[in-house]
Amino acid sequence: MKAIAGVLGAVLAAGLTAGAGAAENGALVTADWVADNLKNPKVKVFEVSVDPGVYERGHVPGATNIRWHTELVDPVKRDIASRENLQKLLSTAGVDKDTTIVLYGDNNNWFAAWGAWVLEAYGLGDRVKLLDGGRKVWEAKGLPLDTATPESAKGSIEIGELNTKVRARLGDVLKVAEGDQSSTLLDIRSPDEFSGKIFAPEGSKELAVRAGHVPNAKNVPWSKAVNADGTIKSKDELKKIYADAGVDGSKPVIVYCRIGERSSHTWFVLAKVLGYDVKNYDGSWTEYGNAVGVPVANLTGTVWQGK
Repeated sequence: MKAIAGVLGAVLAAGLTAGAGAAENGALVTADWVADNLKNPKVKVFEVSVDPGVYERGHVPGATNIRWHTELVDPVKRDIASRENLQKLLSTAGVDKDTTIVLYGDNNNWFAAWGAWVLEAYGLGDRVKLLDGGRKVWEAKGLPLDTATPESAKGSIEIGELNTKVRARLGDVLKVAEGDQSSTLLDIRSPDEFSGKIFAPEGSKELAVRAGHVPNAKNVPWSKAVNADGTIKSKDELKKIYADAGVDGSKPVIVYCRIGERSSHTWFVLAKVLGYDVKNYDGSWTEYGNAVGVPVANLTGTVWQGK
């Protein structure tokens, strides 16, 4: 009996290890996987929502709130969070050197994907997962929500120096606009934004004085990568969607939107799901469309009138 029990225990242990490994091998985790790992000390969940009060009204049990407006960006200059501030944030939340970090949020995981991109820039990308479908899927499945603020012992996480290989700057984008074909530029905004019909989505406050897009950019709206429930489409579907637009992973890609959050979602899809070489241009259209001396493609000829 002891021998049988020993074999059974080994089989069960192997099965649990294999299951956990399979879940952690990919950059996406399901809501069910997160629900099954809420008590796992090696998993820390973070909510990165943009709408005020969403986290406070109820969040994934045990999830720590990350305030995108202040904790993932520099409080003084327009930049991403500093290494020191990010390390303090994660350490306070109990993140250790071997912790799996799960991010999710509202608005189709745009800002959670931004968080994943920032963490990638600081060398943590291999341990970061995105809850596929974000809050929308979690709530649709009727999974539990909590209003308690979690408390954790200080973690031992150590963050590396900033890696600029996943971040594009204005100069990188301008090269493509002026004819450099070594990279593919991908505008993931809506067709109306791309054509110049509108300056920004309704209600947006971050604006550029010019409408249109960066010359030589291709347009694949971020939403084409997701299903109706907000989950990301299969690899085969994704490959076809982007290949049809001339993005097949054969050369580096630069993605942009308006302020860098929607393009973070596409960065995640291309880089972490498909494995392409991708940089996110977080300056995006609010920087490029306001820059002096850069070319703009405006298909509709819309002119800003100060309103």
